[in-house]
Amino acid sequence: MRFLYVAPRYHTNQTDIMKGLIEHGHEVCFISHYSAIIEDYSYVTPVILGYSGLYNMIDYLYANVIRRKDPEAVVYKIQHGFPPIRKLKKLITDFAPDVVILRERSVYSMAAYLICQRRGYPCILYNQNPLWSEPDKTDFAHRIVNNLTPKLRMTPVMGRKKAGTSIKENDYFVPFVVEPRKAPEERTYFADDTIHILCIGKYEIRKHHLMLLQAVEGLLHYRLHLTLIGEATNHFQKEYCEQVRQFVAGHHMQDLVTVKTNVPRSEMEAEYLASDIYVIPSTREMASVSQLEAMSYSLPVICSDLNGTACYVEDSVTGYLFRDCDEEDLAEKLDKMLSDRERMKAMGAAGYRALAEKYNFGHYYDTVMEILDRIENTKEKSR
Repeated sequence: MRFLYVAPRYHTNQTDIMKGLIEHGHEVCFISHYSAIIEDYSYVTPVILGYSGLYNMIDYLYANVIRRKDPEAVVYKIQHGFPPIRKLKKLITDFAPDVVILRERSVYSMAAYLICQRRGYPCILYNQNPLWSEPDKTDFAHRIVNNLTPKLRMTPVMGRKKAGTSIKENDYFVPFVVEPRKAPEERTYFADDTIHILCIGKYEIRKHHLMLLQAVEGLLHYRLHLTLIGEATNHFQKEYCEQVRQFVAGHHMQDLVTVKTNVPRSEMEAEYLASDIYVIPSTREMASVSQLEAMSYSLPVICSDLNGTACYVEDSVTGYLFRDCDEEDLAEKLDKMLSDRERMKAMGAAGYRALAEKYNFGHYYDTVMEILDRIENTKEKSR
């Protein structure tokens, strides 16, 4: 089959999905709006189509003039940027896909969806809104957007079952896919009799590097070392990274904390294998794949309870969940983890097993095929 993906960027959380499709004999075309500094093209090299010339001018004015002091301004294009229509149409029709997976309810996806509808290519919406969700909004603007994007949706975010939420009939849970990397018996722990803590995340305020540093500072009665790894490419990220470095220096933690930036994907395996615990302290995290990557290396995970993919961490089994934005609770969970090295290793092993059983390519592929069958059945009934 021919799989076409249209998304803002070729994210690392797609790598093992692409690997699975290619190894099963499928053909993949991935169209992205832009590229990031760290991407893995081992299996698929995306077509970086970009935006139309007109939108590039609009985006420059918005991000560099109107909202130049807003670090969130750079993501405006993800929802509002529009493609070079003729080039997009040619790419899609030349590839003639059997299935199209469109990321987000964005202007870009709407353009791709209209092209695919005219050619009869089946489309699935992929976003990271929770499976358990509140009723759709029915105002005019939302009705327009819903009509211009695929009806069937898949998401890697389970969400929470609570009053006012439900699983809609057109929505499907499709987990992130991460292959097992190192079983617990194939790796070592506690090099130099030290507990090595790893945290990966862009240098942004909401990633809470400073909160983690403050929590770790109160636990120095343990023999530990913290490694922070993240992207620092724009000036907002570089400024925040410098704040992190200044905290480390100002609190005399240079021998206990290593701050790294823009580490290539090819070097990340060594970082995971050199670590004993993985911590993701960020807030407003719609969905992160890094906890699954950590589990693939048999690491226990500490994660915020409001992280969109917190469901991948089974509390007290494969790691711990702490109350979002709560430094004291984060410190308590770290202390609990650090106090028992054998439990730490057992949690890492449990995470590795959970990853192999629940978050493999087979689950992803079977659900995509189920959605495709439903699309075809609907077409048959309407004929």
